Amino acid sequence: MGTTAELADELLDLMFTLSPLGATVYGVPGYDHLLADHRLETEQAARARAVDIAERARALPADDDPVTRAVVVQQAETIVDQIDALGVEYTITDSFFAPAGEVLTVMPTTVLSGPDSERAYLDRLAAIPEFLRRVADRHLAGVAAGRTPVRHLVDAAVAHLDRYLAADQDPLARPAGGEAFDAERRRLLADVVRPAFAAYREVVAGIEGRPSDRVGLGRLPGGEAMYAALTRVQTSTNRTPKELHQTGLDVMAGLAEEYAELGQRVFGTSDVAEVLERMRTDPALRWSTEDELITAAREAVARAEQAAPRWFGRVPEQRCRVEPVPAADAPGAPIAYYSPPTPDGLRAGTYYANTYRVQERFRYQAEAIAFHEAVPGHHFQITLAQQLTELPMLRRVAHVTAYLEGWGLYTERLADEMGLYSDDVARLGMLAMDSMRAGRLVVDTGLHAHGWSREQAVEYLLRNTPLALVEIENEVDRYIAAPGQALAYMVGRLEILRIRAAAERELGERFDIRDFHDVLLGGGPLPLAVLDEVVSEWVRTR
Repeated sequence: MGTTAELADELLDLMFTLSPLGATVYGVPGYDHLLADHRLETEQAARARAVDIAERARALPADDDPVTRAVVVQQAETIVDQIDALGVEYTITDSFFAPAGEVLTVMPTTVLSGPDSERAYLDRLAAIPEFLRRVADRHLAGVAAGRTPVRHLVDAAVAHLDRYLAADQDPLARPAGGEAFDAERRRLLADVVRPAFAAYREVVAGIEGRPSDRVGLGRLPGGEAMYAALTRVQTSTNRTPKELHQTGLDVMAGLAEEYAELGQRVFGTSDVAEVLERMRTDPALRWSTEDELITAAREAVARAEQAAPRWFGRVPEQRCRVEPVPAADAPGAPIAYYSPPTPDGLRAGTYYANTYRVQERFRYQAEAIAFHEAVPGHHFQITLAQQLTELPMLRRVAHVTAYLEGWGLYTERLADEMGLYSDDVARLGMLAMDSMRAGRLVVDTGLHAHGWSREQAVEYLLRNTPLALVEIENEVDRYIAAPGQALAYMVGRLEILRIRAAAERELGERFDIRDFHDVLLGGGPLPLAVLDEVVSEWVRTR
């Protein structure tokens, strides 16, 4: 049967065998020469193995590390749900949510540190043609079964591939090694990799996808069950799409009072519709240059780093870098994202801000996003988790989206408590991000469970958030491409706030925010129900 720690290691190997690029992102050795094997028979074998691990974990004694055991069960069930959702068949888009887009996004961040890593990188380059052939086969199998991608996202993916193929400097040409490495890398890129991407592009371009009024999973055979599975994966709860849709509507309605108060101070009006329109249309609130956006993000991160010791008992030693999203990826990339550091320190944790069409993006968003993605958000959580070497590796890198993104969203409001926002305009940005995350609950479920069109989703966010049209369209396309992922943010934040409020009631004057944050971040990513139990136990011991 094995111990809990042994099962955790067994499951981690399964996770990284299914997603070798994920191992590279987290700096876990042994997988850097591999790419995912998306053949149906491979995934079904992995599914059976995940079911077996979950069953063996449930059978362990109750006193054998219950927290790790619960993480093993939840992460194994996540693998089953993800495989059952058949995402590789219909996920074609111009971002890292798609298999080919993940390769073009993650591999350029690889740090090569010596002969072994250089050989692994060359082996991974050599594996790209077979990887793309298998992905293309799954796309075509999905089309044959009626599980088709979305047409305009297919077009976007083709445009992304065209940008890659037309680039003068190949982003996969990682600098390292001597002349022999350089020569082999050039040969592989020219003779193996780029022809493979060109062939994959032709397959993708020939796929006739769904129109914009049929973009949700509910439009596909078995789509209702697939969306239910992905909802469980992303929220770590059993809440239904109907419940989540209503939660989003309720949170959105609750933001009106805050918009009215801040709008009165900033614009001289408390009319929420007018406040949203001013935020969307006032040219003074837009960026002029890419450098302005990046500078503002760096300044926000620096303020947060300075204030953090008053709110956290443990802070990362490594600082967070801030960089623009690479130009080739920017059109299909989200507003921002975070790339974690490697435990060996060779690659720094990096916050990437999207400067594409920068004059259409708004200044007020920069600070809230920086606090979420960098400090004290993802950079703190992920970097501190890497330092928990007393825990099994699975506990440090478990992909519990509701915990990870719930923490990031929680820190946007925490930043206001910490006094980090520079002015009321920046606080309007905090509300704008809240609107977007509440809107995600409404729109993601609207698209995939209620049959909304892309146009309906865009229109809802235009009415209820101040975001620019370019960002709304990117957001909606993201929800279409990654069903359920957007649900995790507000679900996680609301649960963290509920857990904190319960702890404050129980402890009264004994509640210490530094200790509370250290507990939240001291066990690695946890399913929300497990997080609740861990904090409740901490409260009892106080």
